[in-house]
Amino acid sequence: MKKKNLIIFGTRPEAIKMAPLVRQFLSNEKFKTKVCVTGQHREMLEQVLTFFHIVPDYNLSLMKPNQNLYNLTSEVISGLKPILDEFSPDFVFVHGDTTTTMAASIAGFYSGAKVCHVEAGLRTNNMLSPFPEEMNRQVTGRVATYHFAPTLKSQDNLLLENIIKENILVTGNTVIDALLESSNRVQNLKNEDVEALNKTIDFKKRIILVTGHRRENHGQGFINICTALKEIALQNPDVEIVYPVHLNPNVLKPVNELLKNIKNIHLVKPLSYPSFVWLMNKSYLIITDSGGVQEEAPSLGKPVLVMRDTTERPEAVDAGTVILVGTETQKIISETQELLNNSERYATMSSLHNPYGDGKACERIITFISNL
Repeated sequence: MKKKNLIIFGTRPEAIKMAPLVRQFLSNEKFKTKVCVTGQHREMLEQVLTFFHIVPDYNLSLMKPNQNLYNLTSEVISGLKPILDEFSPDFVFVHGDTTTTMAASIAGFYSGAKVCHVEAGLRTNNMLSPFPEEMNRQVTGRVATYHFAPTLKSQDNLLLENIIKENILVTGNTVIDALLESSNRVQNLKNEDVEALNKTIDFKKRIILVTGHRRENHGQGFINICTALKEIALQNPDVEIVYPVHLNPNVLKPVNELLKNIKNIHLVKPLSYPSFVWLMNKSYLIITDSGGVQEEAPSLGKPVLVMRDTTERPEAVDAGTVILVGTETQKIISETQELLNNSERYATMSSLHNPYGDGKACERIITFISNL
């Protein structure tokens, strides 16, 4: 009898990282696999599903105006109950640290399925940084049966929490599986995003790609970030700064107030996943508070400055592929100037080995589950 998998995700980053696993499970005759999306994100999630040719079996369509953590958590759990009752999966796969992840892992546990946590073991051990992701992944880690850790450091974190070693597999990160496939496909990408970028940005110049959205940076953090970006732009007229701006009003307001109408800062709408990979490839360096970008960019040879005080991905810091700059204006400016002006340091940083994997994480996960 085939083992039954239910793979659950709800946000764009989850979809990107789970897409290669979904595709490989669906093509494996040993398993009956179904996909459920919660709709924690909507348009951004749909773009990824379309790009990877994934059609969900279930869609909870939970995204709504003024969505908050309270109703999202409760609606994920209650929305999954009839699906779990009907399909009765042997394994429920969740990813990372979103509210969908935490709530789906609890629902899977309640159903009696074995919860499989992809990208397990990341820790800052500070419940408020990042918020609520650190709590989400720790709760998921308590209810999961099997833990697919991207690195040895993540495995060590789980062992310190008394997780049985036999239930942990170090796989590398599935985001590298997705990126290696995607970067080949987007080299000659032509779509509305790319056309718009080509019309407004001089790609003969060095491109600094910026992303920012973290809750803990809302308020003074984003004011500091925007102040730094403005100064970098004014000091370097030969550089183009491209900032796909998150739609959260806490991000839109300070970004537009402080950065609009600066000639070499381009505030653009959020990009689809293939367009973003295309733009990463075109960039000289990346300034971000994203977790996923810290993992992806080193595989493309792009140095990363991380606008966070802590990171659950210390392997990249240790490897030298990323630098933590927090939201301190002068530190963001000085580290950016160093990478713009010191070609030797840039070359060293851009050529370092990516600690997050070789693109075979999904293959390792499927082999592990096949042997249970």
